[in-house]
Amino acid sequence: MTPRGLGVALAVGGGAVVLVRRLQRQGAGGGGSGGEARSRWRAVTVNRSPEEVMPDNRVPGPLADLGELVEVEVRPAPGDKGSELRARLKTPEPTGVASAAARISGHDPRQRVRSALREAKQLIEVGEVLRVDPTPHGRRSPTPTGAIVEAATKRAAGEGLL
Repeated sequence: MTPRGLGVALAVGGGAVVLVRRLQRQGAGGGGSGGEARSRWRAVTVNRSPEEVMPDNRVPGPLADLGELVEVEVRPAPGDKGSELRARLKTPEPTGVASAAARISGHDPRQRVRSALREAKQLIEVGEVLRVDPTPHGRRSPTPTGAIVEAATKRAAGEGLL
């Protein structure tokens, strides 16, 4: 590669890094205005009125258990479809390698928020948190495949899907 070509490649790569970082800040709610980066809102639609979701502005139990980690709000859902229960981390979300490591290890605060939102929705609509553990067909044998399924099931609780 010629020196000029190398200079162009470095300029394009540097510009791409700046663009990606700006987009990450905007996606986190920072907007690039120099303010503190915020986590994005996560939401569930609950088939109840806002007054039933957070009576007297009391945060539902699973979200209240997260304490000062999150901020919570409720508002009418679009199209008169109940309420939108929203929560976000008060601290910036992990990014890059730290994000991947947190997700794989199961210690990602975003997983806790998603799980708490799902549990709050179930408590409000059904009155209990529905669980499938232990599995309906009994205990899985300790085979390599069974271990993989068990690991995926544990991880699915934080992600909201299997």
